[in-house]
Amino acid sequence: MIAILIIALAAGAASALMFASIVSGAAISILLFYLAPLPLMVTALGWGPLAAAIGGTAAASVLGALFGLPYCIAFAMMVALPGWWLGHLALLGRPIAGAAGDSAAQQPPALEWYPVGRILLWIAAFAIITTTAALLTLGTDTDTITGTLRRGLLKMLSAGETQPGSDIERFVDALVIFAPLAATVIAMVTLTLNLWLAGKITQTSGRLNRPWPEFRSTALPAMALVALLVAVAFSFVGGMLALLAQIVTTALVIAYALVGFAMLHTLTLSLANRGFWLAGIYAVVVMFGWPIVAIFALGIADAVFGLRQRYLQTRPPPLPAA
Repeated sequence: MIAILIIALAAGAASALMFASIVSGAAISILLFYLAPLPLMVTALGWGPLAAAIGGTAAASVLGALFGLPYCIAFAMMVALPGWWLGHLALLGRPIAGAAGDSAAQQPPALEWYPVGRILLWIAAFAIITTTAALLTLGTDTDTITGTLRRGLLKMLSAGETQPGSDIERFVDALVIFAPLAATVIAMVTLTLNLWLAGKITQTSGRLNRPWPEFRSTALPAMALVALLVAVAFSFVGGMLALLAQIVTTALVIAYALVGFAMLHTLTLSLANRGFWLAGIYAVVVMFGWPIVAIFALGIADAVFGLRQRYLQTRPPPLPAA
């Protein structure tokens, strides 16, 4: 128990230092800031969610004592809570109905692990909550939020100029529109990447107490598509409700894009140069951004028409899974 407590406090200290490094203004601090949940996620997967909860609580308390309550709340919402809860869900399993272990060999029964698609929805929920909470610190209505964002961006981009140019103002107006959506995308991607990295680290160290999930089969629940359609509809009503609906829409679009990537991993199983094609697709998406729309469409098509199941039934892949 003492060893677990030491590991928990060490992970909390590492996460707190990475989170607080953003105040230094150094370029590397941005990377450390977004990787702040990683130590707590590794602790949750390797030593249990309780250890992550202890480390996260201790780190949030110390940050609150040193920098004030806002830092404590921000760390708890953006780092500690997602690190603990996502690690807990990843280790959540239940015996498969009708499956029994080998009593002679004293083998435990087969387990059904918490679906990766539902973990994606939880990641989307955290992205929505953190982005919304950040916007609410700027104001409680769209005019106040956009006005505060615009003034801050103008001040940052027109440093040293008494009167910003028209080009800068137009650029800032575009940034104000896309800033909440970009923040949602970043939260989705960084939480997903942190959880994947934490899984790889604990698997490599031999501490991962579950089999590695088969990401190719990742699928979102059917109600996620209904939620996406409702969020899209409310995105056009105007006001604060529209802004919140746009954030929800963005989070679900990224979730379905990740499902689209899972489908790509399935469709390319039979290709001899599979790694080359996948690497090329990922590189194009990262470099240009807009091809993510096609990946999202692929995820939606799979959700509606069940393309992966049809492909595997009619054309089983001859190559083993990578």
